[in-house]
Amino acid sequence: MARSIDFTSGPVFKKILIFALPLMVGNVFQQLYNIVDTLVVGRFLGEAPLAAVGSAYAFMIFLTSILIGLSMGSGVYFSLCFGRHKPEKMKQAVFISFISIGALTLVLNGLAFLLLHPITVFMQIPSDVAPYFETYMGWIFTGIIAVFLYNFGAALLRAVGNSVTPLLFLILSSLLNVILDILFVIYWDRGVAGAAQATVISQYVSGFGIFLYCLTKKEFHISRRNMVWDPRIFKDMAGLSLLTSLQQSIMNFGILLVQGLVNSFGTIVMAAFAAGVKIDTIAYSPLLDFGNAFSTYVAQNQGAGNKERIRQGVRSAGKMIFVFSIVSSCIVALGAPFFMSFFVPEGAEEVISQGTSYLRIEGSCYLGIGILSSLYGFFRAVKQAWMSVILTVISLGSRVVLAYILSAIPFFGTTGIWLAIPIGWALADMYGLWKGRKVISR
Repeated sequence: MARSIDFTSGPVFKKILIFALPLMVGNVFQQLYNIVDTLVVGRFLGEAPLAAVGSAYAFMIFLTSILIGLSMGSGVYFSLCFGRHKPEKMKQAVFISFISIGALTLVLNGLAFLLLHPITVFMQIPSDVAPYFETYMGWIFTGIIAVFLYNFGAALLRAVGNSVTPLLFLILSSLLNVILDILFVIYWDRGVAGAAQATVISQYVSGFGIFLYCLTKKEFHISRRNMVWDPRIFKDMAGLSLLTSLQQSIMNFGILLVQGLVNSFGTIVMAAFAAGVKIDTIAYSPLLDFGNAFSTYVAQNQGAGNKERIRQGVRSAGKMIFVFSIVSSCIVALGAPFFMSFFVPEGAEEVISQGTSYLRIEGSCYLGIGILSSLYGFFRAVKQAWMSVILTVISLGSRVVLAYILSAIPFFGTTGIWLAIPIGWALADMYGLWKGRKVISR
């Protein structure tokens, strides 16, 4: 399949763009797992099942963010080894991280099943939505291992500059998910359980597919001499992985708290938020993966000790983020009612109205999340992952606090929840850019 990219030489803008585009497209396809569920469930099963799938999405993002964060942090370490031309050390790191993250995945999977009902209570799921929520989540939990396999394999391939192969596996599984959703929900009438089953089957296709592909690649072939537990490597990786995972977890826990607040406003607002978030996420998710692409670029050059090339990359990345953010904001803000109508049954005007309000407020500010995502990637790559945690605390902390305060004021209501999101991004961006400028100028 695709060849790896060495970011330590050659044209900066072109290499970042070539590497980032498959990641950005891939993230869109990754979002399709839940988006297709949401669209099919909303159109054919009604508002309560739609609200259930939306809340389930928020919790699953929180749970899997732990595993994704650990994989991303390990990927940065793999990139540093690649940039330093130390393939044997990288293979040993792959072995150590796979065993560690894999064991944690099994523990989290068991806990998720045991705590399903307490999760329903914690998230303030209304009684008319709860049965759908627990049915959907019960099936989705069976796919956590597949999520780990895909994200670990993708992080490994991206660490050496291969962003195309993960995209191909995602396209395959996403198309499969669409087909299975239509079959299970519309034709075989399996309800929300069918939507979840379609997602899980598709996840295992991409998870096992990318894992088996990595096993066939010579640069990832792990021999017995690589299967040695080195406490120093584990410590170095843990410093990156745990902080990245903490950052991802804090971010998504904050989103979970906001979801709980949304749920307290009833089924209509829940359904609107569920549909709006899917549109919103598919619009800005490429920016999140652009941050991961930028992180790989910076990490390889950090490993090679090339500071000037990092500065060039910062300038090129800034231009790309600005253009993409503005285009995405215009499309979403202008087309919000049209996009919402895809996700809800005919006549659900109140749901469309609430969702449109959300999309026009947050959708106008995608530049904020674009800058923040790149700051996360930059600080991970220069081995200051703790800064990503600080930025997340600023962004999500202010968002949660403002959402609860503003929504309690009758003048704002649910609009206060939507306004809190871009304000949180802006505060984190200002601090991150100030700190990042200091690192660049050294």
